[in-house]
Amino acid sequence: MQIQGEMIIGARALRGQQGQLRALDPSTNAELEPAFGLAGAADVERACTLAAQAFDSYRETTLEQRALFLEAVAGAILEIGDALIERAMSETGLPKARLEGERGRTVGQLRLFSNFPRAFSVGGGDTASALAAGCPVVVKAHNAHLGTSELVGKAIQKAVAACGLHEGVFSMLIGEGYEIGHQLVSHAAIKAVGFTGSRQGGLALMRTAAQRAEPIPVYAEMSSINPVFLLPHALAAHGAKIAQGYADSLTMGAGQFCTNPGLVIGLAGELFASFADSAAEALRLKPASTMLTAGIHAAYQSGVTRLAGVDGVTAVAQGQDGGSACGARAAIYTCDAQTFLTTEALEDEIFGPCSLLVRCRDESEMRRVAEHVEGQLTVTVHATADDRALAATLLPALERKAGRILFNGFPTGVEVAHAMVHGGPFPSTSDSRTTSVGASAIDRFLRPVCYQDVPPGLLPASLLDENPLGLSRVVDGTLVVPKA
Repeated sequence: MQIQGEMIIGARALRGQQGQLRALDPSTNAELEPAFGLAGAADVERACTLAAQAFDSYRETTLEQRALFLEAVAGAILEIGDALIERAMSETGLPKARLEGERGRTVGQLRLFSNFPRAFSVGGGDTASALAAGCPVVVKAHNAHLGTSELVGKAIQKAVAACGLHEGVFSMLIGEGYEIGHQLVSHAAIKAVGFTGSRQGGLALMRTAAQRAEPIPVYAEMSSINPVFLLPHALAAHGAKIAQGYADSLTMGAGQFCTNPGLVIGLAGELFASFADSAAEALRLKPASTMLTAGIHAAYQSGVTRLAGVDGVTAVAQGQDGGSACGARAAIYTCDAQTFLTTEALEDEIFGPCSLLVRCRDESEMRRVAEHVEGQLTVTVHATADDRALAATLLPALERKAGRILFNGFPTGVEVAHAMVHGGPFPSTSDSRTTSVGASAIDRFLRPVCYQDVPPGLLPASLLDENPLGLSRVVDGTLVVPKA
């Protein structure tokens, strides 16, 4: 499939007429062909109008029809083949194996929902869960991944046509800056928003949604530093191994994971100092990696410089320097808990392979840090059975702070699974009750409706007394499971 520089509005693929934009290769900052036309207000209006027109017919599709559609989307993405991976490599600087994994995760999320009981991209979890719920989707493509977005968008468009669905089920717009995004969020046809990006961008969309005549929910994933608590007996037993795993997790994908371990908390003393030495030794061997965009790279460099300039913060180690235009050099810094607790800027996310080690005087101060940190996507605890008492005192605070709590591992890597919670209290997300990955992600795009004394001929099949879909249901408070 050849990339044409087009966006997608229903059944049409067309070039926007409001200027043009090219993606960049982050390893060289060289422009990539072709140029993409930018959408204007009329394009936003057309895409949203089509979505509104498609809503009633699409929400009335059966679960089987929707499942077949999601399978068709997954199949169409796979049919693109190497062209998708090669373009994504050019636009992201990520290696082939990583992008093949992202494609597999994207397809896996689509197929998870198609079983009905680029992970965050045009065909990613937000799109998959909304389509699974019966909602048409209008996507704003990321300006850094224009070719990748066109390829995936046209795959979805192909599946819409193959399944005989209304063309308005899917559209994809291209626009520079925040303008198109805010026009979309302001449009009356849009009823919910999914967003992954900066805190600044997420808050701006939340304000726009709240100021509408009809306010709508925004499911924004924004910022998280994902604290890792190292308890003393775990360090005594496995300190060097934990340090190596931490360095590997921190630098994975140039540190560009929303679950990157950006904060490590331990008790000051020989064990924590030894851990820091081992982590430093491992980090110094890590090569610089290309970041996704020049803007992300500049923000990373600025964040590291700002962190290094905070009174009470000292450098522990840096990774190797690199020659690519957007190469990120990994870095670890350290401070005591009092500095962390009294310096608000130390909680700011630095998106990339940078992390802060926090030394606590005692267990009480460690608990203060646990109580102090903002809402997070993840919190990790490394502990042995001998650390159980301390872990038990930390856990209540950690449950209030994070959507996913893990022991004796590292938070990078988010499995597409029924039990997954990829969300958390503000500011990690705008709504701590939801997840953007896993089967429960569909709940963001569903709304409860009570049917009272509705004639059987007008009821959804899922509510009929004869239960033609064979669903497990709660009837008068009792779970009723159909016989096999």
